[in-house]
Amino acid sequence: MNRFTIQLDEIKAAYAAEPNPSLEVRLERIGRIEKMIEANEEKICKVLTADFGVRHPIETRLAEFQMVYQACKYTRKHLKEWMKPVQVEIPSYMGSSDAWVQSQSIGVVGIMSPWNYPVQLALVPAIAALAAGNRVWLKPSDRSSRTSGFLAGLIQEYFHSSEFCVSTGEADVAEQFAALAFDHLLFTGSEAVGKKVMRAAAENLTPVTLELGGKTPAIIDPSAKLQDAAASIVYGKLLNSGQTCIAPDYILMEQANQTAFIQELQSAAQTQFSNPEELTGPIDDAQLEYWQHLVSDAVDRGARTIPLLNNPSAGARRFEPVALVDVSPQARVLHEEIFGPILPIVTIADTAAAIAYVNHGPRPLALYWFGKDKKNMQRVLEETHSGGVTINDTLLHATVETLPFGGIGASGMGSYHGKTGFDTFSHAKPILEVRGLLGSNLLKGTKPAHPPYGKKVERLIRRLK
Repeated sequence: MNRFTIQLDEIKAAYAAEPNPSLEVRLERIGRIEKMIEANEEKICKVLTADFGVRHPIETRLAEFQMVYQACKYTRKHLKEWMKPVQVEIPSYMGSSDAWVQSQSIGVVGIMSPWNYPVQLALVPAIAALAAGNRVWLKPSDRSSRTSGFLAGLIQEYFHSSEFCVSTGEADVAEQFAALAFDHLLFTGSEAVGKKVMRAAAENLTPVTLELGGKTPAIIDPSAKLQDAAASIVYGKLLNSGQTCIAPDYILMEQANQTAFIQELQSAAQTQFSNPEELTGPIDDAQLEYWQHLVSDAVDRGARTIPLLNNPSAGARRFEPVALVDVSPQARVLHEEIFGPILPIVTIADTAAAIAYVNHGPRPLALYWFGKDKKNMQRVLEETHSGGVTINDTLLHATVETLPFGGIGASGMGSYHGKTGFDTFSHAKPILEVRGLLGSNLLKGTKPAHPPYGKKVERLIRRLK
């Protein structure tokens, strides 16, 4: 028995002593997360900048803190209703019996959070798990080590370790963490690591929610206004320098509009991200080298690079965002998740070809469609699969608490946000209270079907048809 197993036993013992925390207790715990972030916004912005090299505080406030505050606010407003039993219809032959579904906490929830949004992707699922009445154990990414360490210290300051525990460390710690007998395990990260997490969790039959990534397409319909589409795609692509699981990964569009669209992309990028202090840096040297390799591989195979930004302050940015055209179908950039400021443009003949292209690959975490042609839009929605969709913009479906957030196929399984998160970390317990007809013992429950079998049971079977 190692220290992690002992620690999990201690947290489970604390849960067993309070298996059904009241609404007030749950709201108080969620309130502590909110206070923790509010009191430390400036410090968190600084450690995030230290991890990324460049990360503007406003981007952090929008993409990290606002998501946490929004989850707290929405949960606080609706939690009382979510906790109520839900009455369900019963067959008429059950007389006066009563049936309902009761949401019950499940125990200890493990969360493995990534480095790209190390605050919100750790805390938003934690809010859902605490709302459902559980205890939480978090393993943040070691690639954002400064932020992970600082967040761990804050959580230890605001929570008892049996309420909300944090363990930092590298791959060996992550491996041991994934192998623990949690009551549910949520992992956000790459497909490759997601497979390892799922294999480890299978040993304990631990239910998993996997939030992965993949090749998110942005389809530009001929009916789209190119200027608006370019502005939205640039924002979705260059926010956090593309280190976003639902960033538009590549463009699908007809050849006739490509030149005009590239001009709009360049104009939008220059308008939004010309200040080097507002374009987030790569998380580490390995990420920078990966971007460089993707571009050089594409160029070696015949692609052309098109800078998205002018560079009046040469050297201020570690990597210059680029679009890629004439990309070989064999280029790595069309097969691997980019997770960076590189935007391949793939030309297709029509909507049918765009659908076929998307369906040829693994199912993406998100899909973006731009245009006004409702018929084409409906075709894309009905004939492709993706975790979520935003029409005529990017990213925003993930910010709506009433929409579930999650993947499908290779982009993940399970979902959270809002009530979906509460449900993910709850057991929907079905309950039937058996009563006889008008409160009597007559026709009560299984009584009419009891042996010895004969005409009485035969009549019952005929009535049940």
